[in-house]
Amino acid sequence: MRDCVAVVLAGGKGSRLDPLTRDRAKPAVPFGGAYRIIDFVLSNCLNSGLRRMLVLTQYKAMSLDRHINLGWRNFFCRELGEFIDVVPPQQRIDENWYQGTADAVYQNIYAIEKERPEFVMILAGDHIYKMNYRRMLDYHIQHQADLTIGALRVDRQDATQFGVMQVDSTNRIVGFEEKPDQPKTIPGDDQHCLASMGIYVFNARFLFERLCQDANVPESNHDFGKDLIPKMIERHNVYAFPFKDENRKDDAYWRDVGTLDAYYEANMDLVAVDPLLNMYDERWPIRSYQPNTPPPKFVFSEQADETKDAQAYRCGRAIDSIVCPGSIVSGGLVERSVVGFNVRVNSYAHVEDSILFTGVDVGRRARVRRAIIENGVRIAPGAEVGFDHEFDRRRGLTVTESGIVVVAKGTDVAAAPSAASTVV
Repeated sequence: MRDCVAVVLAGGKGSRLDPLTRDRAKPAVPFGGAYRIIDFVLSNCLNSGLRRMLVLTQYKAMSLDRHINLGWRNFFCRELGEFIDVVPPQQRIDENWYQGTADAVYQNIYAIEKERPEFVMILAGDHIYKMNYRRMLDYHIQHQADLTIGALRVDRQDATQFGVMQVDSTNRIVGFEEKPDQPKTIPGDDQHCLASMGIYVFNARFLFERLCQDANVPESNHDFGKDLIPKMIERHNVYAFPFKDENRKDDAYWRDVGTLDAYYEANMDLVAVDPLLNMYDERWPIRSYQPNTPPPKFVFSEQADETKDAQAYRCGRAIDSIVCPGSIVSGGLVERSVVGFNVRVNSYAHVEDSILFTGVDVGRRARVRRAIIENGVRIAPGAEVGFDHEFDRRRGLTVTESGIVVVAKGTDVAAAPSAASTVV
């Protein structure tokens, strides 16, 4: 692993995650209360023994840069040749921003060559999964490959969003199509396709040569999936590496959280009694920056009264939920939700099936259902979110196709006039 440099592509706009990406890059979006999306690929690198990393940023990178500086620098010793460097666009090659995934790597070819690696591993910084990259590198060396691509089995109807591969009996790739309208299925299985995960291991010299060649083709999109890989499979050793995760579950877990609905569902996976993604495995920990905050607290315990609705008690409770440090459930009820740092849920408030980011304040007797609430948002006493989608849209909130309401940063959610007058 010391002969390998990891290049993490972390510059995506993530426009389909708006408004969560209005002030941050997609890899910097919070996930699971205590993490950022990029923490998964960085944890995979660290747990795999891959300790030389370049993180390529582009759009709205300040939040991501701060997160890595606060949470990740201490894991690496520069004197031992270990590093994690955040690399913004430098316009070394030309005056353009990155034109594609291959162009992003090409424009930083100097920084990669400087480390004199034998192998270069290219990783996406915006997926949720656990993977030992050492196994993939071993596989690459054993097969004497020029390029090895991480391969995931996906449903045929979902394959149109991926690069789809065809392989022979040795897993050598003999066909590759980027996001085809009619994807070719796995032989003997007409319901699934073999998709590229956007994880690549290259022999370093081979990669540099291909990047330089592609840079001189004006009509190229300068993208690995669209341009470089289809040309490579004809004359070079390109292999597929079947995805093996470190999640210790029957089925492999990999999620692309590129849409608001997919992001919401992946977070909701975590609050199940036996979640699909195992976050409590000490053998393969997911690391992140943890602010210095006190433990979560649950206060007030009004005695139950059979004549009252169960949700009317002034009792601080969280059921089937994740609650991060610094948060106080003060006489409210939280159900099946992910609650971030320093959140306050006040008396008689009810939060269900929702994701609350850092610093959210849910007012007295407010109700929140199937919502994503951004950093620092204040839900006024008696206000409701997620109960009347037409009303939510009229006041400027985002409502997804599946009915998830997203409250953007800087929004104060007021109660309807009739509700505000009845809050006590």
